Amino acid sequence: MPAPTTHPLGGSALDDLGIRLHDGVGTLRVWSQNAASVELVIFDEDDLDWETATLPLARRAGGVWEVTTELLQPGIRYALRVDGPHGPGNTFNPETLLLDPYARGLAQGDGYEEWRSVVIVDGFDWDGVVKPRIPLDETVIYEGHIKGLTKRHPDVPAALHGTYAGLAHPAMIDYLRALGVTSVELLPVHAFVPEPRLLERSLTNYWGYNTLNFFTPHTAYATEAARNAGPEAVLAEFKGMVKLLHEAGLEVILDVVYNHTSEEGIGGPRSSLRGIDNAHYYRQQPDGAYIDTTGVGNTLNTATDAAARLVLDSLRYWSHEMQIDGFRFDLAAALGRTAGHEFDPQHPLLLAIRDDPALEGTKIIAEPWDVGMGGWQTGNFPTGWSEWNDRYRDRVRNFWLSDIDYARRATAPVGIGGFANRLAGSANTYSEERGPLASVNFVTAHDGFTLHDLVSYDVKHNEANGEHNRDGADVNRSFNHGVEGDTDRPAVLAARRKAMRNLMGTLLLSAGIPMITAGDEFGRTQRGNNNAYCHDSALTWLSWEHEPWQRDLTAHVSLLTRLRAENPALRPSRYARLGEHVPEASEMDWYDQHGQTMAVEQWNDPRNRTLQYVAASVPHDGASNRILLIVHGTETPIDVRLPDSIENATGFVSLWSSADESPGTDARRYLPGEALPVAGTSMRLFRVE
Repeated sequence: MPAPTTHPLGGSALDDLGIRLHDGVGTLRVWSQNAASVELVIFDEDDLDWETATLPLARRAGGVWEVTTELLQPGIRYALRVDGPHGPGNTFNPETLLLDPYARGLAQGDGYEEWRSVVIVDGFDWDGVVKPRIPLDETVIYEGHIKGLTKRHPDVPAALHGTYAGLAHPAMIDYLRALGVTSVELLPVHAFVPEPRLLERSLTNYWGYNTLNFFTPHTAYATEAARNAGPEAVLAEFKGMVKLLHEAGLEVILDVVYNHTSEEGIGGPRSSLRGIDNAHYYRQQPDGAYIDTTGVGNTLNTATDAAARLVLDSLRYWSHEMQIDGFRFDLAAALGRTAGHEFDPQHPLLLAIRDDPALEGTKIIAEPWDVGMGGWQTGNFPTGWSEWNDRYRDRVRNFWLSDIDYARRATAPVGIGGFANRLAGSANTYSEERGPLASVNFVTAHDGFTLHDLVSYDVKHNEANGEHNRDGADVNRSFNHGVEGDTDRPAVLAARRKAMRNLMGTLLLSAGIPMITAGDEFGRTQRGNNNAYCHDSALTWLSWEHEPWQRDLTAHVSLLTRLRAENPALRPSRYARLGEHVPEASEMDWYDQHGQTMAVEQWNDPRNRTLQYVAASVPHDGASNRILLIVHGTETPIDVRLPDSIENATGFVSLWSSADESPGTDARRYLPGEALPVAGTSMRLFRVE
């Protein structure tokens, strides 16, 4: 595979940062505009406190410091010492041992901050295995935690539990393929550390959103054998995981955290960027106070070439050397802020990520917000980016949960119009140029209630987090269906199961890119905790021992992913335009419960929460595909009359119903104009013949 080309962010002066081995020696290049001196410190392989050599780096053009030495060989442990001026923005300390921001390997000593960089040789035999390159319209994302996925899996050997190798075990690959997902999105696997405040409470940062280094896989997720063998073995295990998943046709997407680092606010741990050039790497006020748009103490200043290039170089490394298929950018709005700290959708870094030839074909997904001023940017990222669609999440939850809760006390507060817009691809959020595949649809994610808890709790229960239930979202748009938490009442449990099927059905039958949260397909619970980031325990690990209702739910999800794959009308790439032929779009028609075209006044009438949605694919070539989806959003059963005005339609073949506890096998055929009963709060899918 050819190496990535250079990129103009920062120009050629910023090429080849980190270690480059050549001609029996190694060259180290480090960027620091404000430093007065930079030293390379070499350590004993076994005793990371024993310095064996110190060498000065020479200053080069563009703020780069460089040294070439035969001491830099594979496996060598090293660190940096950086000195410089004092004053607002600068935090130099020549006594602090710092990590190379471009280090490909890490070794940990005895203390919390006792980390050393390791010289790595990037070599791996991919045996001709290439990236699956799943088209966006065929993509079904499965978001999971590398440890939580396999920690309790009975068919994965104990030595592989919770590891990279465990995810690549045949038991997991077979499960993922049977479920019908195409792309596994892993919570952060860049090397990370827990915050000191969590360690003081005997908790940890389980999710991993506290990055120590942008180039190194998290060592703790490797098997014990790989950890004992050293950083190169950890790297090889990670690549082996990617290779096996690719062989099975599954993509690997990484959740990446470039918006901040584990150095926290001023006074927090000093491990790398703060000691190398704090004034340029982090956003600050003129007096040196941090501008924190991430809520964790610091924000990477991607308005500077060095910080933006660090992000881009990391992405290129993971895409090329590790063969990663895509990236989901945590708090991506922070990456698009200018020197004035305002979000700019045309930010050079956002455009570079999209346009870099080394990242061609890579899926790029924004979490389109941060916590700073003007931080909510859903719908505003550049063409070529997809985004987590929180508007979709909120509307779908409202329709199936909080609206139903409200209707039990009065009448439903809104009609079906807003829900229908989300179902059809969120055209009111994304431009025509970007189309429905700009929307990553989700009902739940790692952050918040699980699907089971969304239908089982009205309020969060985060007491175990040690913050007196103050953390986590207060507005969840959830509905416990009459009982908070556990219950043995059959009617409540049945209503909850159907609500989960409705939510999953909506997700997998909507235009856009669906994302399933791992475990939702079988109703995993976190006992009402909607912010379980600090629990590395059975609370957050997936349980693979399932009751019959859980197996039924999994079967529903597997059927829905198959139906999505088989029916292109459910997954358009473009928005249709009235009266025009738009290839790769789906032409949509909307009918009410009587089979009549929806009238304008019906869309937002709270008394009308039933629709029939017909979508017909418009392929470049081949036969068109048509589906009919009935959505009924009240708890009272009704009769629905199938449309009889659909051109050339001779019948409707039943494919799926959310009212069924187990997926039905009766592909009954109905005639245009025929009436059929529809259960309260349910959905039915048909193929139009």
